[in-house]
Amino acid sequence: MFKKRLLIIVFSLSVILIVGSLWLFRSDFFDFEREVLPLASFQNFPPPSHQSVKAIFVGDIMLSRSVAKQMEEKEDFNFSFLKSKDFLNQADFVFGNLEGPISDQGQNQGSIYSFRADPGVIQGLKLANFKVLSLANNHIFDWGTPALLQSIELFYEKGILPVGAGKNYDEANEMKVFEENGIRFGFFAMTNLYPRSLEAGVDSPGISNSDFEVLARNVQEVKKQHQVDFVIVSLHWGNEYQKNPESWQIEKAHDLVGAGADLIVGHHPHVVQAFEKFENSWIFYSLGNFIFDQSFSRETMESLAIVVDFSPEISPAISLKAFRVRLNSSFQPEIFEEVSLES
Repeated sequence: MFKKRLLIIVFSLSVILIVGSLWLFRSDFFDFEREVLPLASFQNFPPPSHQSVKAIFVGDIMLSRSVAKQMEEKEDFNFSFLKSKDFLNQADFVFGNLEGPISDQGQNQGSIYSFRADPGVIQGLKLANFKVLSLANNHIFDWGTPALLQSIELFYEKGILPVGAGKNYDEANEMKVFEENGIRFGFFAMTNLYPRSLEAGVDSPGISNSDFEVLARNVQEVKKQHQVDFVIVSLHWGNEYQKNPESWQIEKAHDLVGAGADLIVGHHPHVVQAFEKFENSWIFYSLGNFIFDQSFSRETMESLAIVVDFSPEISPAISLKAFRVRLNSSFQPEIFEEVSLES
């Protein structure tokens, strides 16, 4: 009887310790469902009193399927952005992850989830102030190499910087430099959700290398040489529809911060995941769906828009706000209340 009671006590203590350690682990993160601030508090950003750049980072952008149907019915390539453009144009530039090529070329690679958007949608992206887009994701090859290459060509023609894919290894993996108001930003983008056979080769087009150690070394080298003022890493990763990142993602993100990443933004899970401030950098493991047609749940129809002030002359050099975004029944993102970043 004594042994039985002892086992029960030991088991109970083990459960308490495990739950407690999980609670401590989770307390390092901020919850998307926490506190919200008053509606419309995002309007009329105050002008900075020093040299700075204001940027907005959003989640996954899919301009095909039912989203494309809405634009076709309205005969307006700007339609998807009409509810968010005023908010987005308060920034100096906007960054997002583009799910699928923008092209009228290529061949469907056979998936029922293959995306391709009409080249006309670029005018909507321009209207909404998108100046940098990640192409490193599991849909950019949905219509093969011709569609990928045309997408890259169109973006350069229209003044949008594509990151994380290219016509060869160097172009796909190099840091892309974007300069605004005399402040230089270095962008890296990668995904680990593709077979390595689709990575760019020495003379073959594709996406960036999916090796986190290589990425960390590249970030470290850039910081060591002071090539840019800020390094931003976009990661297309994680498990779909899960609200929390895996432990390996947290480890890799912390490694990238240790290498010198100033901001990490994640995509792919289609829902908002936990975010944290680690050392002096912010990590958003998944921003959710900015424009998508996944209307089967509230979580897949919401996302975060992160407004970041980059000011290299002051401390802290990065300050930010987060805003809740909701997709309406026409799959247009609408900006709602500010989300508290206080733990």
